[in-house]
Amino acid sequence: MSRILLTTIGSLGDLHPAVALGFELRQRGHAVGFCVSASYQTTIEALGFQFYPLAPDLTPLGPAAKEVIQEIMDPRRGVERLLRKYLFPHLQATYDDLSRAVVADGGADLLVSGELVYPAPLVAEKTGVRWAFYIAAPMSFISAYDLPVVAPFPRVSAALRPLGPTVCRAAIRFGKTITRSWSKPVRMLRAELGLKPGADPIYEGKYSPRLVLALFSSVLATPQPDWPENTVVTGFPFYDGPAAPEAEAAALRRFLSAGDSPIVFTLGSAAVLDPGNFYKASLEAAALLQRRAILLLGNNPPPADLPSSVLAVNYARFSQLFPYAAVIVHQGGIGTTAQALRAGRPMLVMPYNFDQPDNAARVVRLGIGRTICRKDYSAARVAGEIAQLLENPSCLRAAQSIAFTVQRERGAEAACDALEKLLPR
Repeated sequence: MSRILLTTIGSLGDLHPAVALGFELRQRGHAVGFCVSASYQTTIEALGFQFYPLAPDLTPLGPAAKEVIQEIMDPRRGVERLLRKYLFPHLQATYDDLSRAVVADGGADLLVSGELVYPAPLVAEKTGVRWAFYIAAPMSFISAYDLPVVAPFPRVSAALRPLGPTVCRAAIRFGKTITRSWSKPVRMLRAELGLKPGADPIYEGKYSPRLVLALFSSVLATPQPDWPENTVVTGFPFYDGPAAPEAEAAALRRFLSAGDSPIVFTLGSAAVLDPGNFYKASLEAAALLQRRAILLLGNNPPPADLPSSVLAVNYARFSQLFPYAAVIVHQGGIGTTAQALRAGRPMLVMPYNFDQPDNAARVVRLGIGRTICRKDYSAARVAGEIAQLLENPSCLRAAQSIAFTVQRERGAEAACDALEKLLPR
């Protein structure tokens, strides 16, 4: 039996893929621990995994979560704020927490880290622990051959993409020049630890030399010449949380069985903290379309005077709800997108920031959805976009075909096959 430590920073969209890996690894007989934000301690321990705290606590459960979400979801400066204001000032604490977790309880045989845990490469070099790195969405590769749509400049990046890798490579070099100063704290910590200078930690320096897991479906992206050579595309490792409270689950079952397939409106686990007019406009759009709808609210209050044709619940498992949807309207996070792909339903995506605009663009290119800017999210526009999806049978056929591929992929199993090859024999 090997001891394997999984670590990530972020929302449930970041945590859930790691949990899926944890279940698969534990089923194979390994001892699995999680070094994650303190707000997830109850969740992790309830699942039977060893928990180790990781600073800073920026999860949607944290005390300052709403303020953080509003700042980092800004498409222009959100990424910079996340790194320079919320992550990099705590690098030493993150490094210390992760180092303690790696050596605890007899020591880890393998460390598996997500993208925002910037001290993970440093801990691996300093302690000698075997280390694998995973990416949840295609955008994180920043490939010149598959240029992502970036939130600050969506139209520019979309226009550059057809011009080929030479032009895209120049654009990426320019972006690296602009952002190089952001990662100075990581380079300083490397020097303080006596480690040799490495590649830019936001870009090439984040990759493990042993293994990079691309935890997404091949329908979204396939390996490119400028991806790390040791990359394995696994498919999505699915886990979407505990069951909803029985009262909500029963109400959902009754609603689904009482009429036509509803339109489902959700903002995932992070953007839901800053919904703006999303639920009000969504409710009005459903009324314009004369369609039933389900609003997944998180902790937001339901709109006043809900008609009987609309059900508002705090939470539902996407895997149990999405297959019954006529259309899924969401923010474009990779976890929500993955569940919608597996369900085989058309999508309308209203992206905020990070990988969401790129995920939305990939959905559109697959012919299974449409996208709308957050500032344009009004009842009339949303109703028009949804109507086009409902009136286009080829969109549903394409979504169902893609679902067949996604359902056949075994993301957690493929990822754990690759991880086990790194374990000491």
